[in-house]
Amino acid sequence: MSNWMVRIAFLALVMGGGILIGILTAPGDWYAQLSKPDFNPPNWVFGPVWTVLYVLIAVTGWRQFETDRSSTAMKLWWAQMGLNFLWSPAFFVLQLPWFALVVIVALLVVIVMFIARVRNSDRVSALAFLPYFAWVAFATALNLSIAILN
Repeated sequence: MSNWMVRIAFLALVMGGGILIGILTAPGDWYAQLSKPDFNPPNWVFGPVWTVLYVLIAVTGWRQFETDRSSTAMKLWWAQMGLNFLWSPAFFVLQLPWFALVVIVALLVVIVMFIARVRNSDRVSALAFLPYFAWVAFATALNLSIAILN
């Protein structure tokens, strides 16, 4: 598969998956009625932030895929993608904030493991995952706060 096809495939997978999950698990009345902490951002912030993050995740995925598609780093990339895509259904569809917290903590751990794994071999990928790490750490605190408040 040529490099440009791999890049398009990863962008389509990550962006398409993120958009699809966002549409299928859009926050509804249940979420609107929850008590939220003071640091909860306005709803309009989430779309732009996740769009940027999904581009970074996709770029990182194709970099790892082109380097070694069976590497530990690539396996960690797939693991974070699965956990990322699992969180919204766990939180918004199943309406289980404590279970969603377990998912997002696991996601945070896998992100850290990925960054640690590639920091010496692919600094670009490690740096590209830092905003993702920061946002997921924030989202973890938000998830925990919502679980406690409700």
